[in-house]
Amino acid sequence: MSSTAPIQVEYGHVESSPVNWDELDAFGMLHHSRYATLLERALSAYWTGRGFDLNSYERFPDSFHVVRELLVTYHQPIKGSGPRLVHFWFDSVGRTSAEYGFRVLSPDGATVNAEGRRVVVRLDPATLRPTPWTDLVRPELAKLLRPGSAER
Repeated sequence: MSSTAPIQVEYGHVESSPVNWDELDAFGMLHHSRYATLLERALSAYWTGRGFDLNSYERFPDSFHVVRELLVTYHQPIKGSGPRLVHFWFDSVGRTSAEYGFRVLSPDGATVNAEGRRVVVRLDPATLRPTPWTDLVRPELAKLLRPGSAER
């Protein structure tokens, strides 16, 4: 669900991500486990919107990566369904891994519902061992680096 974000940010990217009715808990709030889904939807929209086929690691080998760590800090519950914004960026990019920072925001960007980090590691499909990012994706990774961060 890629769309033009209604807010401007100094770094990273903002993508719209929907909260669906069936993701709400008995209190009408987004279930805590679904924040990761909001982030996944936003990241998928970003990468596919730039021509990277996440379903074919043969064509886009950098899509063969796994989540090593996910940390979410919750600030303000999301009540009800509807669009949310996900602001994401890279805090660091290494030879085989990258650390996203992210914030889940209200539709106007005024409220931070949650924030966190997500570390991914690119794997070799045959050995399942860490392997370097390709030259194909490195320029895109660099575009999302937060100022003051650096590629390792």
